[in-house]
Amino acid sequence: MPVRLIGKRVRVVLHASHLVVYDQNVEVARHERLIAKAGCRLELDHYLEALIRKPGAFPGATALEQARSAGKFTPVHDAWWAQARKVHGERDGTRALIEVLLMARHIPHEHLVAGLATALRAGALTADAVALEARKAAQAEDEPRAALPTGASGSATVTFLHEWRLAHLPPDTRPLPSVTPYDQLLRRRRASGGAHPEGEAQ
Repeated sequence: MPVRLIGKRVRVVLHASHLVVYDQNVEVARHERLIAKAGCRLELDHYLEALIRKPGAFPGATALEQARSAGKFTPVHDAWWAQARKVHGERDGTRALIEVLLMARHIPHEHLVAGLATALRAGALTADAVALEARKAAQAEDEPRAALPTGASGSATVTFLHEWRLAHLPPDTRPLPSVTPYDQLLRRRRASGGAHPEGEAQ
């Protein structure tokens, strides 16, 4: 469970296929139930606050190896981490990676990986750069997918959101606006010798 709960009493509910850990009434961990006797499964996220203070312990952490085996710590993570260590040094490069991993609490995994990949291509080896690119990836996914009808030539057309909305609006039956009343006012003003209409500031 998270390192912040070390020394605290928690409640564990054991189910047939998984177990859930609660701090008071708040769920703080959920694990698949292990079948093997004396098995151990560690969640990398639970140790990040401790590891960011001692980044030297990160490379050999069992939780890291388990995350790598489970596919949660991807080759993209490894590649970005390697470059960050080259640029910032072992300690600061590893700390930057841990800051990125902490973002996974608020940013979906696939967006974070996309942010890492884009930042790596751009040589942007800071957690802030990864966060920015991850948000861009999330925004791009949230935007409606463009319709891509393919014609005989194989070319594709893009339908943008505002065009789609305009195409689906009900018909506007209101008459077109007219400037006739304004023309009448101008004619009246000319006929009166250019005097200001009543109430108009001089």
